[in-house]
Amino acid sequence: MLNHKIIKVIATLAVLIFMAACSAKEVANQGVDQLGIKNLNNPAENIYSSGQPTKKQLESLAKLGVKNIVNLRPAKELNWDEAAFVSSLGMQYHLIPVDGAAGINAENATKLNLLLEKLKVESTLVHCSSSNRVGALIALEAKFKGGQTVEQAVELGRGWGLKGLEPLVREKLAN
Repeated sequence: MLNHKIIKVIATLAVLIFMAACSAKEVANQGVDQLGIKNLNNPAENIYSSGQPTKKQLESLAKLGVKNIVNLRPAKELNWDEAAFVSSLGMQYHLIPVDGAAGINAENATKLNLLLEKLKVESTLVHCSSSNRVGALIALEAKFKGGQTVEQAVELGRGWGLKGLEPLVREKLAN
């Protein structure tokens, strides 16, 4: 009889802990959604893609528990030290410089994919200036390594922010 009561208490506690964890994740997600970050997407669990966040938005992301910032913008596009600022907030900073259309290539797509695979257990924001390069690299990787069709890859890329680079991405996917 006592064992049955203990099992019931443990089961109830497990359900409550699970519900609290789910609620906390939803609150964090809603919090990120409320920051006004340009072109924000949540295309995969624990991963956000966006345009360039402001310093204030990066501070808020840190408070909401985002652990990693992946920047696809080369240094010449920034007039401040994002790496130092992100590190000062206790987040990890990762840089894959994608220099415009020339940087939309299989090598950078693979670098991004490998990094996101490594970071997928922690909340991560990957950004460029508008999220267009993010989506472009995701589309390339989906076709060349993931075996998706051109249309599937482009659609996936759109979910990550692909817009103006779509004609270039389609051209690269066709080759």
